[in-house]
Amino acid sequence: MLRYKADILSVFYMIITTALLIVNWNLPEFNVWLFSASILMATSCFAMAHNHNHVPMWRVDFLNKLTDYWLTLFYGFPVYAWIPTHNMNHHQLNNREGDYTITWRLSEKNNLLTMITFPIISAIYQQKPTENFLKHYWRTNKPRFFYYISQYVVWVLWIAGAFYLNAWKAWLYVGIPMLVATQFVLIINYIQHVHTDEESQYNHSRNFTGIYSKFLLNNGLHTAHHDQMGLHWSQLPAAHEKIKHLIDPSLNQRSLGWYVIRTYLLAPLIPAFRSKSMRLERMALAGGGTLEEHFDANNHMTSASAVPKAAKKAPKAKKAKGKKAA
Repeated sequence: MLRYKADILSVFYMIITTALLIVNWNLPEFNVWLFSASILMATSCFAMAHNHNHVPMWRVDFLNKLTDYWLTLFYGFPVYAWIPTHNMNHHQLNNREGDYTITWRLSEKNNLLTMITFPIISAIYQQKPTENFLKHYWRTNKPRFFYYISQYVVWVLWIAGAFYLNAWKAWLYVGIPMLVATQFVLIINYIQHVHTDEESQYNHSRNFTGIYSKFLLNNGLHTAHHDQMGLHWSQLPAAHEKIKHLIDPSLNQRSLGWYVIRTYLLAPLIPAFRSKSMRLERMALAGGGTLEEHFDANNHMTSASAVPKAAKKAPKAKKAKGKKAA
């Protein structure tokens, strides 16, 4: 019944995530290891929500709807919202003007402050398209509208029921994992697009190829995903291999964790770890600047940076010679 056998792993993730909630809830005492495992699995919930949104897991519509509800509960928000904000907007504009999740809305910088404030800013701008999406279906397809609304109903009842049973456990085992999943996806989106070049065919996204990307069901392979958004996640590694030589080497990172540590924690102390904006470099070159290229001993380009065109200095005004008084 699965469209792709690889989604057996997704189903396994769903079983593990559900089991961790049940076990944690029924333990007499807080267990830090099981709680940490539930947080780790919460990060996988965003990956499953993202993948299921692009390529539904099942051949049977009823099972896809059940998966929608499960993801709504464990991802932490009604999953229909991916359609107007992600499919219909982000994939069409890809960090250009009009994208509700543009990384350069308030700042061209890439630091810890811009990263941690991005989720709330992005979420605010995504409210309007979500509202308009629902209004559209209210006018054109009421069964579909009520299906989307039912996700809110199930979501609210789930949270309310958990807090009614035990507020402390609800916060620990329902609330915090939801917050982790919904904020983590926005942070990942920021990291994958900030300081890239949204106008480039291949340098519009940052990729992560290490073990954590594999755990996140290949969600680190972002260039190939934008290139073919309807491609199943299990097919992304092969697609990435075909184009990785066309992507700037600085955008093919192995470790997400090391990138975060290097860029957001160490960069203020070690300037060499600071990221450079390909977007600003392109704009500088478009304005008549030049590109400084740096090569290693083997004549391989290691970095490049734009040098803006020097502004012409205005000619100094000649001082008028005053007439001597008679």
